[in-house]
Amino acid sequence: MSSNYSDSKSPWSSITGPNLGYVMEMYDIYQESPESIDPEFAELFKQYGPPVEPSAEQQPAATAEVKSDKFGKVLGAIQLAESIRAHGHLASDIYPLKDQPRETERLEPSTYGLTEQDLKEVPVSLLLENAPSEVKDGLAAIEYLKSLYTDKVAFEFSHVVQPQERSWLQSKIESGEVKKSLDADKKKEVLELLTRVEGFEKFVHRTFVGQKRFSIEGVDTLVVLMDELVRLSETAGTEKIMIGMAHRGRLNVLTHILHKPYEMMFAGFAHIGDEAFLPEDGSLQITKGWFGDVKYHMGASYKSPQGTNIKLAYNPSHLEIVSPVVAGQTRAAQELTEQSGLAPIDANKAYAIMVHGDAAFPGQGVVTETLNFSRIRGYQTGGSIHIIANNLIGFTTEQYDSRSTHYSSDPAKGFEVPVIHVNADEPEAVIAVARLAFEYRQKFRKDILIDLIGYRRYGHNEMDEPLVTNPTMYHGIHEHGTVREIYGEKLSSDKVLSEEDVKKLDSDILAEMQKAYDHIKENKSDDAHEVVIPEAVMQGFPEVPTGVDKDVLTKMNEDLLSWPSDFSAFGKLARILKRREDPFNGKGKIDWAHAETLAFGSILQEGNPIRLSGQDAQRGTFAHRHLVLHDEKNGNELVPLHHISDAKASFVVYNSPLSEASVVGFEYGYNVENDKALVIWEAQYGDFANMAQMMFDQFISAARAKWGQKSGLVMLLPHAYEGQGPEHSSARLERFLQNAGENNWTVANLSSAANYFHILRRQAKMLGEESIRPLIIVTPKSLLRHPLVGADVEDLTEGNFQTIIEQPGMGENTKKVERLLFASGKMAIDLADRVKDGAEYPDTHIVRVEQLYPFPSEKIQAIIKRYPKLKELAWVQEEPKNMGSWSFAEPKLREIADGIDINYYGRVVRSSPAEGDGEMHKVEQARIIDEALAKS
Repeated sequence: MSSNYSDSKSPWSSITGPNLGYVMEMYDIYQESPESIDPEFAELFKQYGPPVEPSAEQQPAATAEVKSDKFGKVLGAIQLAESIRAHGHLASDIYPLKDQPRETERLEPSTYGLTEQDLKEVPVSLLLENAPSEVKDGLAAIEYLKSLYTDKVAFEFSHVVQPQERSWLQSKIESGEVKKSLDADKKKEVLELLTRVEGFEKFVHRTFVGQKRFSIEGVDTLVVLMDELVRLSETAGTEKIMIGMAHRGRLNVLTHILHKPYEMMFAGFAHIGDEAFLPEDGSLQITKGWFGDVKYHMGASYKSPQGTNIKLAYNPSHLEIVSPVVAGQTRAAQELTEQSGLAPIDANKAYAIMVHGDAAFPGQGVVTETLNFSRIRGYQTGGSIHIIANNLIGFTTEQYDSRSTHYSSDPAKGFEVPVIHVNADEPEAVIAVARLAFEYRQKFRKDILIDLIGYRRYGHNEMDEPLVTNPTMYHGIHEHGTVREIYGEKLSSDKVLSEEDVKKLDSDILAEMQKAYDHIKENKSDDAHEVVIPEAVMQGFPEVPTGVDKDVLTKMNEDLLSWPSDFSAFGKLARILKRREDPFNGKGKIDWAHAETLAFGSILQEGNPIRLSGQDAQRGTFAHRHLVLHDEKNGNELVPLHHISDAKASFVVYNSPLSEASVVGFEYGYNVENDKALVIWEAQYGDFANMAQMMFDQFISAARAKWGQKSGLVMLLPHAYEGQGPEHSSARLERFLQNAGENNWTVANLSSAANYFHILRRQAKMLGEESIRPLIIVTPKSLLRHPLVGADVEDLTEGNFQTIIEQPGMGENTKKVERLLFASGKMAIDLADRVKDGAEYPDTHIVRVEQLYPFPSEKIQAIIKRYPKLKELAWVQEEPKNMGSWSFAEPKLREIADGIDINYYGRVVRSSPAEGDGEMHKVEQARIIDEALAKS
């Protein structure tokens, strides 16, 4: 049976009145005796199912009655029309090199048993609504549809579920709006822009021979497309446009969309400082790190005279990895976070333009992960405009080795994203497509994709020789004129400009570039480039007070546990949460999640918005957090932190999609854009963070050094060895420590709920400051409710974050202590559990290293100096010797040991982080503790 339910693809959708009645009668006969009706009818019923009477809004404006003996021909004509709409893209002229086959069989009348005369007898109204006056019969209607659907622009939108969207797109196309001609002035503007785009590439190619630039040539109209989107955005009052793209064409986009002066661009190629050429009006902002990056990774921010801020995101060589980052920046730009409760979203304020490569779009999984954000409440941005800058090749890899789909754009169709293919050699068509895409995004608040099909004039970079690997393609490219040449000839032929005008435009722009280059040569300096790390970064975090007044905490705790009378929390959970009153009545401890909630509330009261996300973040993987409560009778949600007194900022917590890479990227981007927000990502298990490794490596750890981009993102990574096997034990702490340098982030493995409270508040106090940096916290699992981890109220009202904690009851007799044991996190608590009050270990002291990086060397050194008889410093950890923090801590301990022996207690070197058997784990854990505490 067909899946037809009045879908616009169905031939029945254009039939009404007596004609529909006749078809319904035929269907009744078909059900009883399929062989007794016309075979064409039978095939249509088999393919499309029963005719369904259309709703009022689907009724054609005008219909014509058809004689019963012509119904087969009429239905064939309707099928042909629908096939043109659905499959016209396969026969379209969308490839500039004309090197791809065009499939036309499904668009031929003969395929449906029709002649031209048959089509002439079909009423226009059955094939086309609101037909132009020159379309007089069915044949003309078919030819008109072909002119719309098989020309330089091709459309795919039959996969879109909502009929309103399909109808709107069909109406826009068939009204002829997409083929509207530009006026003469606009055409001249387009030619000038194309001349600048090509001229820039030619000038760089000639002047800086052999330097990589990842030329835009072949998809030059990408700049035309983006320029039109900017103009439309300015008219619509858009405040911010966030752009993400890989290398190809980036320098041209920086130059002609973000208006980075030619002098600055050429200075980069000439290895000359470019700060002197920054526009004095402050319209362009560029941040730089002390270590720097290659020019085609850099970004910028430009504010247009109309007030629209255009931001090109910095991006490493991981191509599509920037897409979720840009999505996060966009969401942050849209949210209003200066009030308590949920953060309202204004999708008009900002939107994203994401430029993809044709090989990367289906090849990189993060693209699909980002597309999945489009209608998820915690991540949606009211629609992004995606552009595939389609070179029809990936480095040296041809399409047939690159993907399993017909088009590189096909993955987008799974998310109901309309796809528009356009010939990149047709600038006027590109502008029309830009207008259609922008209007669709504004109207439906959904993603839309433009597949800009061109080619790549040179190799992957300008030092490659593509004829070696792709000779057929490149012979064709070498014989193909540039889009500027083609469009210039067209304007000359149409008498918009003379040939002399076109040539002069080219020479004038090249002269302008030469003048800019001469200018930078005059300002060349021989000063050596020195790596200077900002003082605020090297100083690290100051020790700021983070305690909160007891009365404030008490009132907040009451607010958190005061629910509306008509809210029915799950009984067992309600009883557990009500126990949070006990610590304020002198009973029990504040556990990890309780301390976290109080920290969040106090941060909101001080005016910093909070955004927390992760798989199961609302409840917490270990059923400990419960920041969102659910009414057990009706499922309604209650967020207690929305109802505390004196909150001055928004609070949101979202259960994220089952993704790490894209979600971490999104949260990083959100925090970069809103640097006053405490943005937190929690891994379901710390082990799963390795799925976001490129985000840690390329953005979070190094963005400040490379690009001068600050972030205060917090990552919570559950980590501890409890016999749960190799994938539920280790957050791969060693990887974060290996990437630690230049005070790029803070890495902590905490053993105290109070310390967790204080480190969150310290992070919030630094937001927006020069000293801010990301924070990685290795968080507990079994310790979440452990009494030795819990805090008293007084622990939260006083003091600040402690980088080290000395084991209570130990090390008091300074003349007896011969051994110092250092441990973090759960291992520190396991040791504390064994030693109790420490009376049995007079020669041993235990120091919990809560902050691993920056390593608290001075504080540890001060402790060492207290004990004149020290013989041993030992590091105790759960992880294998080649993992965890030992390899990081050992050289730092040796620097301050002053000849004292350094030892290690832990697992031996392993390839897998943890045992797969719980009993084996217990034996090994006991061995480590026994050896560490063995009396010398």
